[in-house]
Amino acid sequence: MPIVKNVSRAVSQLLQSSGCGCGISIVPVRCIGVSPRQVASDASFHSVSFSESDHPRVLITGGLGQLGVGLAKLLRKRFGKNNVILSDIRKPADNVFYSGPFIFADILDYKNLREIVVNNRITWLFHYSALLSAVGEANVPLARAVNITGLHNVLDIAAEHNLRLFVPSTIGAFGPTSPRDPTPDLCIQRPRTIYGVSKVHAELMGEYYHYRYGLDFRCLRYPGIISADSQPGGGTTDYAVQIFHDAIKTGKFQCNLKPDTRLPMMYIDDCLKATLDVMEAPAEALSMRTYNISAMSFTPEELVQEVQKHVPELQVTYNVDAVRQAIADSWPMNFDDGNARRDWGWKHDYDLPELVTTMFSFLGSDSRIAQAN
Repeated sequence: MPIVKNVSRAVSQLLQSSGCGCGISIVPVRCIGVSPRQVASDASFHSVSFSESDHPRVLITGGLGQLGVGLAKLLRKRFGKNNVILSDIRKPADNVFYSGPFIFADILDYKNLREIVVNNRITWLFHYSALLSAVGEANVPLARAVNITGLHNVLDIAAEHNLRLFVPSTIGAFGPTSPRDPTPDLCIQRPRTIYGVSKVHAELMGEYYHYRYGLDFRCLRYPGIISADSQPGGGTTDYAVQIFHDAIKTGKFQCNLKPDTRLPMMYIDDCLKATLDVMEAPAEALSMRTYNISAMSFTPEELVQEVQKHVPELQVTYNVDAVRQAIADSWPMNFDDGNARRDWGWKHDYDLPELVTTMFSFLGSDSRIAQAN
């Protein structure tokens, strides 16, 4: 903010040297944040300082996706129900609406999003709004608007109001020229989907805002995330969620990837734990702003074998989707997450057998599971 400070100093000197000799009240110039999208302060703003002992005030955008509801539940246990606001542009289910604060927030509406941050004294922002890989390829203009323009709004608001900002990245941020087994934190990326391009853009913009404006930006590259709490949302790795629902409902599963397609995966509890861990890590412990995290890596064939230990009669066919297969073939087979484990102590709890057992423990009240047992 050197320009603002220089202007403030110049105004003060000018007023103090007034030739009339009148006593002049000097009003200091106040600038809110260091975002390039500066706005003048007004009477509706309140300066709020938070000590280290205070709980953060959290906003989660895109909160009705696969991860938002689970993250809100975890953070509310940690920081208190009313300190965590879930938001989306869709109407939440009753159990979500009544579990804690929920608000409508459109990330493409800069003014509305800024009002939410100010009025609710937000200090941490988790930005989950995005169109995933396969869905993004079907509607590139919308993906570009949500994943890139929406990100710009969030970055400016976070910098302006000195927020700690988390933006998830993905295995989709890598491309066919990236090293695949393993894939390190720093290497050539060059993705070939709008989803991947937008995530590389997010990583680089977040790092730029950190060095240019001091934004406390933190990012994790998620592998495929498996959860019992949500339905598949259009991602390339969603087969690893769909198989559990189909095993229970019909006993038949059609996979849209080749049986030997290896991708890194993670159970949702590990994902949420890693997200909270990196947000709570001391700034001086972070050697970079974007980290790989991983837990396991498997193929559809390996997952089927593990699932059939619980549902032996499961019938599996393969009907390969060319678009999703091409995407998967350009992604990492294994993540190198050594930096996360060294810098802030990342450690996963779930391997493939534990993941499958846990999924069926959540979904296992169906009679098909009882019969299989």
